[in-house]
Order: sequence, then C-alpha cells, then structure tokens
Amino acid sequence: MSDFDTLEDLQSRLAFQEQTLTDLNEVVARQTEQIDRLEQQLRALAGKYRDLRDAVEQSPGEEGGLADERPPHY
Repeated sequence: MSDFDTLEDLQSRLAFQEQTLTDLNEVVARQTEQIDRLEQQLRALAGKYRDLRDAVEQSPGEEGGLADERPPHY
C-alpha cells in the first residue's frame, strides 16, 4: 500500500467518523429534548395526582364527596 493510498484511507475514515459524530450529536440532542418534555409531563401529572388525592382525602365522609361518587360505568 502506497503512502497515497494510506493517506486516502485515513481521510476516508476521518470523514466517516466526523459524520458519525454529527449523527450521534443530533440523536443526543433529540433525546435531550424528548427527556425534557417527558419530565415536564411527569411533573404535571404528579401535580394533578396530588390535587386529586388531596381532594379525596379532604372529603372522605362528606355526603356527595369525591369518595362517595359512583364511577361513570355504573
């Protein structure tokens, strides 16, 4: 293998590695955005859960309270 062939091979490998790094960086950026959205949704759901739990705990014995409501399928 001549020096020219070796140099050409190294340049080809470098270009491939640079493209691979660019592709991986894009994937990581998309995943970071997705994780941020999922964390935001999780916080919102946790807040709704706490609100519902608090509403049920505050009115366990009251007539017509959430604890006494029939589920919609009845």
